[in-house]
Amino acid sequence: GRRLTRSPDRRRARGRRRHESGEAMIEICVPGIPKPGGSKRAFYNKALGRALIVDACDNKDWKTAVKMFAVKAYQGPVLHGPLSLSIEFRMPRPKSHYRTGAHAGELKPNAPMWHTSKPDRTKLVRSTEDSLKGIIWADDSQVCDGRVMKIYFDPPGAAICIEEI
Repeated sequence: GRRLTRSPDRRRARGRRRHESGEAMIEICVPGIPKPGGSKRAFYNKALGRALIVDACDNKDWKTAVKMFAVKAYQGPVLHGPLSLSIEFRMPRPKSHYRTGAHAGELKPNAPMWHTSKPDRTKLVRSTEDSLKGIIWADDSQVCDGRVMKIYFDPPGAAICIEEI
């Protein structure tokens, strides 16, 4: 399949380009540690006499970064048709993936490529899609196709590709 991985020095917003078919293609590279979204928590507030629902995830920094790099990459009108969204979430490696001693800093030969632990990809996509609403598309329900991957990568971040279909 198609890989979104780029060299580490190309981690800035790329902007709008044309695909071979002539449709718009928007590429956004967001540095930072991807954070999940979508978890809500409810509690009863006696003073107000009603339940309040709050976002249980600490993802404001991630959402802000996605919005900032989306605005850098795309200044066109909000898209309204069907879209394809491909995201490669680049997660930071734990220290246990690296060798120690004389080979400190080198990746162990058995260090995995795929990120198989939390956060799950569905929640990562949710926070990223929510951040692009009103900048790239009118509503994330327009996303009809795409691919999502979670890999270990240095530096961490996300490579996002949006195409009109």
